[in-house]
Amino acid sequence: MLYGIRFRLGVLLAAFGVLATGLTGLYSYTESRTLLVRAAERDLMTATQVFGKRLSTVVHNISDDVRVLAELQLTRSVGDADSAAFEVNRAALADNFKSLLQASPQYFQVRLISAAEHGLELVRVDRDGPGTVRVSGDRLQEKGHFPYVFRTLQLARGEVFLSKIGINHELGAHAGLNQPTLQVASPVVMADGRKLGLIVISVDVNRVFGELKADLPSYLQLFLSNEWGDFLIHPDASQTYGFDQGRRVLIQDSFAELQPLLQGNAQQLLARADLGATEPNPLLGAFIKLPLGRAADHSFVVLGIAEPLSEILESTRILGRTTAQIVVAFSAIAIVLAVFASRLVTRPLNQMTREVKRFSSEHAIGELPTQRRDEIGELARGFDEMQLRIKSYLAEIYASRNHLAHVARHDTLTGLPNRTVFLDRLEHAIVTARRRGSVLAVLFIDLDRFKEINDTYGHATGDKTLILVASILKMSVREVDTVARLHGDEFVILLEAMDDEQDARRVAQTLIDRFAEQLRINDRSFELGLSIGISFYPRDGADASELIQRADEAMYLSKHLAGNRYSVFENATKE
Repeated sequence: MLYGIRFRLGVLLAAFGVLATGLTGLYSYTESRTLLVRAAERDLMTATQVFGKRLSTVVHNISDDVRVLAELQLTRSVGDADSAAFEVNRAALADNFKSLLQASPQYFQVRLISAAEHGLELVRVDRDGPGTVRVSGDRLQEKGHFPYVFRTLQLARGEVFLSKIGINHELGAHAGLNQPTLQVASPVVMADGRKLGLIVISVDVNRVFGELKADLPSYLQLFLSNEWGDFLIHPDASQTYGFDQGRRVLIQDSFAELQPLLQGNAQQLLARADLGATEPNPLLGAFIKLPLGRAADHSFVVLGIAEPLSEILESTRILGRTTAQIVVAFSAIAIVLAVFASRLVTRPLNQMTREVKRFSSEHAIGELPTQRRDEIGELARGFDEMQLRIKSYLAEIYASRNHLAHVARHDTLTGLPNRTVFLDRLEHAIVTARRRGSVLAVLFIDLDRFKEINDTYGHATGDKTLILVASILKMSVREVDTVARLHGDEFVILLEAMDDEQDARRVAQTLIDRFAEQLRINDRSFELGLSIGISFYPRDGADASELIQRADEAMYLSKHLAGNRYSVFENATKE
């Protein structure tokens, strides 16, 4: 007989072996590829949400600066042109504006604009190159026709107006001329409700996003559009602010799936796009709708972070090649062994199929016949290596996501909690103190001579100084207390469960004494000094923002009194 039963059985078993191996490899590859792509999509969305929270924090901080300036008594005295010391107060306020510009490189301009005289600028300090310039006299302009002026004057005290992001064409804007700008403003209101004018800060949009984007991996691309879809941030700068040049370059034209985000109720979406010549690789982007300004204005921007699909699929290509090599190699082995040991071949293959399916559904690495010294053992070890590699890829993705979450809640330089974490802990502490009837304190700390050190010895020495200060502050308080860095050289401390208010004063005096000593950094000795403001709950405020504001005001009194001291809010208000 030409083709006997052994031959036919061998061919049949070999065919089954090849088919089983191929299907197992295909199933494993398909499921693993799906898992990796979904994990990458979740990671991309997490990165976008974290970036959005950081951007919201930056806008919140700028709004706080505007409110603080609008609430200064000095600002109100300048806004009242009938004041006897009008010119002296204008000069003093201009000095405050200059200090703010020096401390905040993302600001183009700080102005006090009158509600009268067609919105005449009363005090204005601009950034001009590396320095600042005060604009005065006939160069002060009338701004009453700009929306950020008349719309801000319609707001109540303490409310903040955020303009649409656009190109600044206001003549004489110095560094801000023809640059992407966000106007942030708040009205200056007297105690009797009379509106004297408004404080306006012009924000350098490119610098803000440049600093935020610095923490992103280089292969990620950032997109931003306004509520109509016009690009404001794009990897190709020529695609931005087309509306300012008489053309429309819309995000929905590149990412068609974003239409529900712009016109519907969707808050986040994944979208794919092919940007053609500007980006030959197709992109996968995660986009969120980010409110901008007051809820009543219904204004928002669309923020997105995109990654080339080639980056996302790189690991799946490696997995595919490995799987294909395993399938091809062991299919050939299965053909040879099928004639002699069909039963020995099918049993371990079935076992591996079950374990691969279990790995796909449960991500659990099961027991495979890796101890065998034959081709089945090789196949099992190949699948085991593939599973370990996939687990390693997933672990890296999860670690990256956890790192992004940590960065969103901690200061990247000092490792201290950031403003978001501090506010959260302070709110919880207030709830606890209210329930127990206890007292807590907020210490607002500003370094007296940090700018001098930073300017003289460079940012590297400044960074080491901030790290050392953070370490000393943590060692100077209890473990139950919270030390956080707000921004720049400003720190806050939450003291919980105090016996009386003298505890906070003792802590403040201890810190004053400690920083009165010289600090050694890079074999140099520095005299730093602290200005501390203290507020107490429930005496000085009922919520976190109010307590921080009170402590900040007390700290500014310490600064005003030459620094290296502490002031309690109650005393600050009396003085």
